[in-house]
Amino acid sequence: MPLGLIAFAAACAFVGIGLYINIAEQPARLGLAPSAMMKEWTPSNRRGFILLSALALLAAILAFADYARTGDTRWTIGGAVLLASGLYAYYVIEPVNLWLYTLEPDAPESVARELMRDWGLVEWGLTVIGLWACGIFAWAIVVPA
Repeated sequence: MPLGLIAFAAACAFVGIGLYINIAEQPARLGLAPSAMMKEWTPSNRRGFILLSALALLAAILAFADYARTGDTRWTIGGAVLLASGLYAYYVIEPVNLWLYTLEPDAPESVARELMRDWGLVEWGLTVIGLWACGIFAWAIVVPA
């Protein structure tokens, strides 16, 4: 099986997890009381970061390997797009994470909810990045060089 197909599958898993976070987990979390919301978010965020990072790295490595095998630069572009999710997470999501992690337990409920809503909005960026990479990988699979 070509490595590009496995890279595509890993990128699709990345998108699927992002969609699950955005469509199922985040709305349910926003329905909780602020203390429960934060208690649920903290371990979930750490685990999600590890999982999404691993999938992005795996897909990028496999895409670069398929580029080395085929010479098709679309694999390199798709892999680079997925690696860019790390930069997006660091520069866009991490500042919101830091605000959430340092939120005092007695902070007003409106502040906690607003920050959590902001976090949910910026989290959509990872899903878009994953979709972008999947589109590039699908193009490379359907229309070989």
